[in-house]
Amino acid sequence: MPHPNHLSPSATAERQIHDHHMQVADFSLAPFTIAWEVTRACAYACVHCRADAQHHPDPAQLTTAESLRLIDRMKDFGSPILVFTGGDPMMRRDLFELIDYATQKGLRCSLTPTATTLPTPERLAKAREAGIRRIALSLDAPTPEVHDRFRQVPGSWERTMTILANAHAAGLSSQVNTTVSIHNLPILKDMVPFIEQVQAVQWSVFFLVPTGRAQAKNMITPQQHEEVFNWLYDLSTQAPFDIKVTAAPMYRRVAIQRRKAETHTGEVTFQGAGFQYADGLDRPTRGVGDGNGFLFISHIGDVQPSGFLPISAGNVRNDDVVEVYRHSELFKNLRDIHQIKGKCQACSFLSVCGGSRGRAYGLTGDYLESDPACAYDPEAEQPHAR
Repeated sequence: MPHPNHLSPSATAERQIHDHHMQVADFSLAPFTIAWEVTRACAYACVHCRADAQHHPDPAQLTTAESLRLIDRMKDFGSPILVFTGGDPMMRRDLFELIDYATQKGLRCSLTPTATTLPTPERLAKAREAGIRRIALSLDAPTPEVHDRFRQVPGSWERTMTILANAHAAGLSSQVNTTVSIHNLPILKDMVPFIEQVQAVQWSVFFLVPTGRAQAKNMITPQQHEEVFNWLYDLSTQAPFDIKVTAAPMYRRVAIQRRKAETHTGEVTFQGAGFQYADGLDRPTRGVGDGNGFLFISHIGDVQPSGFLPISAGNVRNDDVVEVYRHSELFKNLRDIHQIKGKCQACSFLSVCGGSRGRAYGLTGDYLESDPACAYDPEAEQPHAR
């Protein structure tokens, strides 16, 4: 595997520029975000569901006692963001007990319910009282027809809009999650007015990773990824909400390139969004990646780098989650950029991007391979799309 010193002088210098202007958090010790799939039960059967959710809870999901012990261990990471997700976390009867306990331990909690009848105004208020700071819902299209076809539940679009309004009324900040695929790419720009309408503080734009029910045939092309990245960068300069790109760290490279072109200097201070919100779920200045600032725990306690990279490094029933994150071979490999293969290894943006490890695994079977969705040619001065 080539060492960074084997790169060309210009590539090495550019990497040093990136490193110098990125505020570095020590992700080898603690993740910035923990996503906890508290249940895989869900009333929906979305065509791109990462979890391949089922209608009923798995009898093997973590018990309340096991969950409380897990929260105790999470606290040893400090105060990461803890995302209660699923499936539909609202289908877990002890949900508010777990949220309250995590809040007491000093974790910053958010919630991603499914747009069913369960997130009532009363339950949303109860979630806020238990300590939820932000609620995130999926909205994949500006029209009911496309969104409901994604979710395979008629009326899900209308219900999502209602829940977002009720969350705002309950004093919760909101985040909208949108998965980009061939189905909604032509109407993606029409999403912007809806993000503003529901007063979301963040639009989290996911780029499809083939895992669970999600299929590679529904992915957009590398060229289309590049075009969407550039559009999102332009939008980020004027939108009244934060934009977070998920499962596509290549966006960081596009943003840095665009900022350099605008400032006409080799000095780049771009660090990502990093906006400050009253809910306290501020963005890190260093990019988070699979197993590198991000930790996923499944409904049965498997410890994984992310929900999009379903490889287990241990299980909380038998292993200590802190030790697994810090010392397992899988997680250490993901944090060592020298392990990444292919054109990613030759890229001067490796240290700020690294590609989606989940997509590399889903499409090649090797989580250390290059991300097939990236259009950038490290040997050329510009990406293919520009």
